[in-house]
Amino acid sequence: MYHIPKKGLTVWRLYGLFNTLFVLILACIASFLTYKFEWSVMIYFIAAVIVLICAITLIWLFPKIRWDHWRYEVREHEIEIQSGLFVVTTTLIPMVRVQHVDTAQGPILKKYDLANISISTAATTHVIPMLITNDADQLRSRISVLARVAEDDV
Repeated sequence: MYHIPKKGLTVWRLYGLFNTLFVLILACIASFLTYKFEWSVMIYFIAAVIVLICAITLIWLFPKIRWDHWRYEVREHEIEIQSGLFVVTTTLIPMVRVQHVDTAQGPILKKYDLANISISTAATTHVIPMLITNDADQLRSRISVLARVAEDDV
């Protein structure tokens, strides 16, 4: 099974940083309100602890665990995706069920030369995230060909 590139870990950490900055803004608002309305000083400490916990978990811990558990493999008759943060899920997608395959790339993924692949079936859409753009394009083409061959065999 293939692993998500190391750049994917960097992007997940960057997303964690953005989330932590949002929590920091909320903590600053709570601190300002605490100062303005002369609430308990404990609110400052609580806000600081919450920001620290968010920074550790969202920037360091969760991206590392996610990166360690993400695996994927494209075989002739199926696609296997293994993912999860604490509960690891393995999904098998039969090629005959694949309806279409897309790649998506936002501004942050584009900066790091990464793309996500979306594999759509009748029931749901599965995503293989954070692949190098060229690898994602090649994998999208390969899945498309294998899905057509699988459809012709039925």
